[in-house]
Amino acid sequence: MTTTLPAYDEVVARYEPVIGLETHVELGTNTKMFCGCPTDFGGEPNTRVCPVCLGLPGSLPVANKAAIEATIRIGLALNCSIAEWCRFARKNYFYPDMPKDFQISQYDEPLCFDGYLDVEVNGELVRIGIERVHLEEDTGKTLHVGGATGRIHGATESLVDYNRAGIPLVEIVTKPVPGTGALAPEVARAYVTELRDVIRTLGVSDVRMEEGSLRCDVNTSLNLPGEEWGTRTETKNVNSLRSVERAVRSEMLRQASVLDAGGKITQETRHFHEDTGDTTPGRSKETATDYRYFPEPDLVPLAPDTAWVAELKAALPELPRLHRRRLQQQWGLSDLDMQSVLNAGAVELIEQTVAAGATPAAARKWWLGELSRRANETGIELADVGATPAQVAELQGLVDAGKLNDKLARTVLEGVVAGEGSPTEIMTNRHLEVVSDTGALTAAVDEAIAANPTVADKIRSGKVAAAGALVGAVMKTTRGQADAKTVRELILARLGVQG
Repeated sequence: MTTTLPAYDEVVARYEPVIGLETHVELGTNTKMFCGCPTDFGGEPNTRVCPVCLGLPGSLPVANKAAIEATIRIGLALNCSIAEWCRFARKNYFYPDMPKDFQISQYDEPLCFDGYLDVEVNGELVRIGIERVHLEEDTGKTLHVGGATGRIHGATESLVDYNRAGIPLVEIVTKPVPGTGALAPEVARAYVTELRDVIRTLGVSDVRMEEGSLRCDVNTSLNLPGEEWGTRTETKNVNSLRSVERAVRSEMLRQASVLDAGGKITQETRHFHEDTGDTTPGRSKETATDYRYFPEPDLVPLAPDTAWVAELKAALPELPRLHRRRLQQQWGLSDLDMQSVLNAGAVELIEQTVAAGATPAAARKWWLGELSRRANETGIELADVGATPAQVAELQGLVDAGKLNDKLARTVLEGVVAGEGSPTEIMTNRHLEVVSDTGALTAAVDEAIAANPTVADKIRSGKVAAAGALVGAVMKTTRGQADAKTVRELILARLGVQG
């Protein structure tokens, strides 16, 4: 039976949302968290494993120092306190992608705690509290085959690849975020976007959501104004920034529908479906006691040296908010213009395009214009639209050199997005270069004059602005490839008029 969902405006008028986000980041270390197996993405299934990450009898883990350092740097960048003493714990639960049947993680003693990250939404600053940043090992990957959905229900068999098991994984957990109202979905997206940019700036992970190196679980609840927070649901493994926003909005609508009908929200995990934007039930959500945490007996506690932590803090790079502020000044943008760049997710793309040789104005024109339109139409992130900053800079270089006009440049860009090659290759292969040779254009100009005698007489009588009609006729004849300035000069010269 199809349920009619309430309008979003009605939901936020009646209910107050509370959100929270649990983000998992695979670190870009060379080896796994507790063994020497390589961590690079891909490879034949179950070839990057050893007795330690498979949990075979007699094997003992050794903590990866590079992963510990990376986690501390993330914590410092998120304004966290760094524990002077902490330890790993065993988190027990039985899934086929856990080769040991437990996960080495951290429980009540995280490495980093009590921080915050400021994000900008519609020109307002929202502070997101960070509950904890802790270090653990990733699980393997299960593949369900033979069914229509790729999930276990309906599958004929399930396969397990342990290559990912044991890769260093940082979990960043926010405190509950109330008070965002109608902006809750946008705040969630802005937080994950900012967090991704911070981690990428630190250089500790490639944070590629499409490869699973950045995964987000979205917690959502609703309550009536003045009442206690409602029961939350956890939408698991949301794999794009756009989907983070959609998942929050979808759960707000679904929960409001249940509450309006007198029902109760079940504390559970839910699956987000990219095709429909809906969530469906997963499993009943466990509590901490269900995992039977206890200290990991095979690893010594961590006690980061305070002098070392101070050195790491002093060496942090310029973080994204400060970096964006500096770019805004360099590019000469107003707060509103910079907000448009942020909303489009185009800061880094424009910066790289400028570094490749384009002006800030030209780079912004392409990314916020034609390319943003294409991304919106296809529902993908701007960075995945099919053009690179270097290609956009090359395209603008052809325009600046007079080899392409704006119309032809858009045609070339279509070819770039379609994967036909570089802008120069497409221009050459499609014969799209602007024609500025006067000899080649004279015949087209004479033809336009002969076909429009009334317009030609107006120009001869001094109404030079009328030349625009003849320029348009020549552009049509040459399929937009004529150089408009050269055409105008030729028209005036053939009619004996000074420009």
